[in-house]
Amino acid sequence: QVQLVESGGGLVQAGGSLRLSCVASGRTFSSYAMGWFRQAPGKEREFVAYISCTGTSTSYADSGKGRFTISRDHAKNTVYLQMNSLKPEDTAVYYCAADRRCYSSSRGNIAGEYDDWGQGTQVTVSS
Repeated sequence: QVQLVESGGGLVQAGGSLRLSCVASGRTFSSYAMGWFRQAPGKEREFVAYISCTGTSTSYADSGKGRFTISRDHAKNTVYLQMNSLKPEDTAVYYCAADRRCYSSSRGNIAGEYDDWGQGTQVTVSS
């Protein structure tokens, strides 16, 4: 089991930026695909971004394309989500997740494909 700890959330004004981090325990981080999801109050959890174990394959939800960038640093066992031009509708709890395969069979947007989840970090964007 991989333990995941997110950080970097907070309160930001619309148009601002945040960088979320997710640190993974264990020595197998480099073999896992990683994803970011979010859940707003009263809504279902939704896909945000995905990165393969090698970092060569990424995908994004339409809502974040051009604004969000997912990346990973194997030396630090960390996956990042850089979020720019934030909007009030980006307000949610953001979760990182680990898929114990290197590559997703889809585009990494299916929550059920992930094996381990973090506790989440709150992002609030004010208008």
